[in-house]
Parts: sequence; structure tokens; C-alpha cells
Amino acid sequence: MGALMLQGTGSDVGKSVLVAGLCRAFANRGLAVRPFKPQNMSNNAAVTADGGEIGRAQALQAIACRVEPHTDMNPVLLKPQADRTSQLIVRGKVRGTLGSGNFREARGALLAEVLESYERLRGQCDLVVVEGAGSPAEINLRAGDIANMGFARAAGVPVILVGDIDRGGVIASVAGTRAVIDEADSAMIRGFLINKFRGDPALFEDGYREIERRTGWQGLGVIPWLAAAARLPSEDGVILERRADPREGRKMIACPILPRIANFDDLDPLRLESAVEIVMVPPGQPIPAEAALIILPGSKATIADLAALRREGWDIDIQAHHRRGGMVLGLCGGYQMLGHRIADSLGIEGAPAAVDGLGLLDVETLLSPAKILRHVAGEALGSRVEGYEMHMGETAGPGTGRPFARLDDGTDDGAISPQGTVMGSYLHGLFASPDLRRSLLARIGLVGDGRDYRADIDAALDDIAAELSEHADIDAMLAFAADAA
Repeated sequence: MGALMLQGTGSDVGKSVLVAGLCRAFANRGLAVRPFKPQNMSNNAAVTADGGEIGRAQALQAIACRVEPHTDMNPVLLKPQADRTSQLIVRGKVRGTLGSGNFREARGALLAEVLESYERLRGQCDLVVVEGAGSPAEINLRAGDIANMGFARAAGVPVILVGDIDRGGVIASVAGTRAVIDEADSAMIRGFLINKFRGDPALFEDGYREIERRTGWQGLGVIPWLAAAARLPSEDGVILERRADPREGRKMIACPILPRIANFDDLDPLRLESAVEIVMVPPGQPIPAEAALIILPGSKATIADLAALRREGWDIDIQAHHRRGGMVLGLCGGYQMLGHRIADSLGIEGAPAAVDGLGLLDVETLLSPAKILRHVAGEALGSRVEGYEMHMGETAGPGTGRPFARLDDGTDDGAISPQGTVMGSYLHGLFASPDLRRSLLARIGLVGDGRDYRADIDAALDDIAAELSEHADIDAMLAFAADAA
């Protein structure tokens, strides 16, 4: 049938969720569907079956299609590691670093590889659903663009524009996009969706028709606020702004929000547990003393984030928590921070440096250019666990003699302190295992609910697909997709 692309009037208008929902809706009609995002920028990533990494959103969209994630689904991934630099991932592998000075030239040169990945996906399925990045209205970035209209025009993919009514000004956002983009780009847009609507859609009928009149684009539906989206894995930093709803009797798990926090969706399965309150601690706030467990998350720039942690005084909070007998768990970069020392002699993350860690685990880390990307399974805390590794560097020392996990391939992962109150692991996605969650929560005196996180995600995708099928013109979208080059 071809392909269809969703672009947005701005960032965070809900493109990722809509693409996932449409992928499931089309798959539920019996179509073979694949997701695609030419260029993503995110520090939340997933390991693919072909041994690479892609944005977390595209991995979720693959699940929505009921297929395994593949590097062709997100051929260019930018992982920010400083204010003006990002690690460049092409087809799942590290290809260097991009700075603000060479970003435009470098991305334009990647278009051919992006198109090759897209064409491979086209050959595997009935329909490709493409997600844009940012907005086509960012005309200052149009030259060399591969994320929005640059890709759409090169690949001949019709576009649907998504506007977010929840943030206000949606009429101006959609009509304004039509006003600022050039005619050739505008001609790629076949219709628009209004997303995140609360209330009675009849109240927006006049605005909806005015958008059609001003743009000449077909309205394809008003999508209500999708409550089920909160049950999906987190990709964007917006999740970090959420506050827990405190309930009496729950125990707190606290996680500091580091400047280059990565794969914070690792914590999402813990939100299924009724006895747990997850608190993401923002800069300027102490780690609550009442926390039963502190989780140090992954990081795209471990040494820089460790310095930030110390500037916030969180190292003092963690040490005090440890002296009181509280539990600490470090994941990936957080695990590296818990050791005695982190050395970056080759300048992997920036200028060469070596710094002292928090000293809570008897290990040291040496950062290296080789990136480890692999799915693993084994036993941790007496329970079966599955996850994936995604890190640059090796951690060694006497502390690894008490590993966090023993893997099925005969290797060990992580370390546990002699007292058992400090743990570190390189495994991402480990909390998806209900048994592992039970074992971890038992250590802080809780009984886990044992809900199946993966089944919950699958049910959420079906719920979203049903909402889209009711409120969006799915048949019109398929007709547009048939026009893809």
C-alpha cells in the first residue's frame, strides 16, 4: 500500500504515540506494517535483534506492529552528551560525534543511507508508517533536512500534520505551518489531525473547518486525550516532569534527574506496583530522606553527570542514606558512579579525565570506544531476568566477585556490596520481569503485585488503536498511503 508520514506542528505534539497507535490499528486490520523514523534525538534507546540501537519510540512502534525492532527503523539516532554535541548513531552503530558547527552538513550527507533503510523496510511489508521530528515549520533547519520534508519529498511519502490542542493555539499552529513552508512542501501534506482534545469535540467544529479553509488540507479527525499513553514506555523528558500521587502506606523510590539522564524508561515497570511511589528528583531539590531505595539511572555522560550530582549535593544525600542502611541501585552509568573511580583516558565523553566515584562499590570503570550492545538473560537476586546492555566501558574490581546477575552465557554482570545494600548493574529493562521486581521490592519490605509489564503495554496499544479507529479517518489515511512513490 505504500507509506504515510506523521509530522507535527512542534515537538511533543504526540507523534510517537499516534504512530504507535496507527501501527497497531493497521496491524489489527491484517496488514504487515513497519515503523520508520529517519532521524531521532533521544538518550532513551533500545537494542535491536541485529545488534544495534534505535530510539525507544521506534522499538515501541515495532512492538505495535508485532515485529522485532531493527536498525533500519531508525537509521540516524543522535544521543546528546553535552549542550552542543551529540553521539551519532548510524544504522545502530556509533559513527562519531556531531557538534552544532557540523550538524547540518553531516546530516544532509546521511540522506542516502536513510533512504536505503526506508526502501528495505518497504520491501518487507504492506505499509510503512513514518514519524517526523520536531516540525516542518522550523524553516531555518530546512536546508539539508532529513527528518521531515527533506525525507518526505525525497521518498515521495504523503504527510499528515499533527497539531496539539492541549497546549493552545492549535488553529494558528496548523494554519501557520501552511503559511511558512514553501509550496512544494505544503503539497506533500494531505491532511491534519488534532490531538489531545479534552471535552466536547462539537465545540471545536468551527475551528476545525477554519483550518481546512485556510490550509486546503483535509481534516482527518479530532483525537481525544489518550489516557492509555501513560502506560507506554517513556521516551521524552516530559515524563521527568510528572509527580507521583502520594498514597498512604506506599514506600518511596527516588531517582535524581541528571542532566544527561538516559534510558529512564527503565523505571516505568515499577510504576505498576501499587506499594511504590516513584519520585523523580529535579535539580535544586534534595533526595528525600524517607526514600527506601535510591536508583541512580543511566547516563550519556557519566563523568559530567557525576559532577552535576555532586554540585546538587546529592552525593551527600546518597551517603547519608547508605549510612542509615538504605538501599542504592545503580544502572549502567549509575553503576559506574557507585565505584571508586571512572577513567576516560581517550576522551570518549569529552576531554580526557579520571575522577573519583562515590566509593560504595569496590569496582573501577575504564571507558572505551567499543560500545557493547546485546540482549541478555540470566538470574539476578534469585529471579529470572531479561534485559539488554548498552554501554561504553568496562567495570572491574573485587566487588564483581559478588555479581548482581549471573547470565546464561556464563558471564557475570554488576556487583553487590558485602552488606547487600548497594547494587550495580549494566542491565537495562530488568524491571520488566515481575519476578525481579518482587525480589527487589522484598529487600525494602514490600510485596510486589507481579503485573506483566509487557502485557500491559500490549493492552495499552490496543486501547489506543481502538480510540484512533473511532476518532480518525483510517480509510482516508490508507488511501493517501497508496499514493506513496
